[in-house]
Parts: sequence; C-alpha cells; structure tokens
Amino acid sequence: MSERLLVAVFASPVSEILLRYAADLGYRTVLVEPDASRGSGSADVVAAGFADLDAELSGGDADVVVTDHHRDELGELLRDALARPARWIGLMGSPRHEGPHVAALAALGVPPEEVARVHRPIGLDIGSRTPAEIAVSTLAGLLADRNGRVGGFAHGS
Repeated sequence: MSERLLVAVFASPVSEILLRYAADLGYRTVLVEPDASRGSGSADVVAAGFADLDAELSGGDADVVVTDHHRDELGELLRDALARPARWIGLMGSPRHEGPHVAALAALGVPPEEVARVHRPIGLDIGSRTPAEIAVSTLAGLLADRNGRVGGFAHGS
C-alpha cells in the first residue's frame, strides 16, 4: 500500500484536530487553506490550493476532507479536488438537507456524476458534536473504508 495522505480543506477547529490525529495514524498531512491569515495548523504541508499539490496527489491515495461548508471558496476547491486523483473526497455537513456544494459545483459546470463522488455526511454515526468527536468519527470512517469495513460494532466474519 502506498503512503497515506490526508488533505484537510480549510483551517478550522476540526481540521486542526483531524490533522494532528491523522499524523498519529500514519498519514502524511496537508492543509489546503486559500486564506493565509487563517493559520496553518499542524500539517506537514500547507497549500493555498490543489494546483500546488499535484506531486503529492499523483499517487491517487489521498483522502480529502472539507471541514467547512460555509466558505465562499467551497465550489472551486471541491471542483479542483475532483479533478485530481484522490481516493476519497468528503464534506462535513448535516444529512438532513442538500449540501451547498451541489449548487456550487453545478454552477461551475461540474457534471452530476462527479458531484456524486463527494461523500456527505462523513465519518461514523457516533453522534459527534465537538471538533474532536467529529475528527475521531471522520478518521474512523476513513480507516474503515480503506480496510473494506463498514465501521461500527457490527462485526462480520
């Protein structure tokens, strides 16, 4: 298996914890944050956009997690992530209503089959509320997915 890479999009309380815990799980970490004034967190690499990450993403083994669905740059950054060979792309948000990424990507001309590649909600359903709980839920879901498991306490043979 190639090196694991976790790309957190947008500096946020969740991305800060997500990147820190991911490093403990053996991921190389990247933060994509177009606004340099928002900080760099604990990532191994910080980039303003996906164009700066073509070498890191070339292996196709990156997990991309968008940690803020309210940012104006959401559509452009998701479009750029979808145009690269990421293994998995997910966006935080409530499953009770359609995410803002759907309209943002459609407005940018992204085809519906590409929009459907964006996982939402993300992580295991453990009732997460705090940034740390959301980060743990997300990483557990990514590990389960990488290992071909559904996650949770239901164990198959």
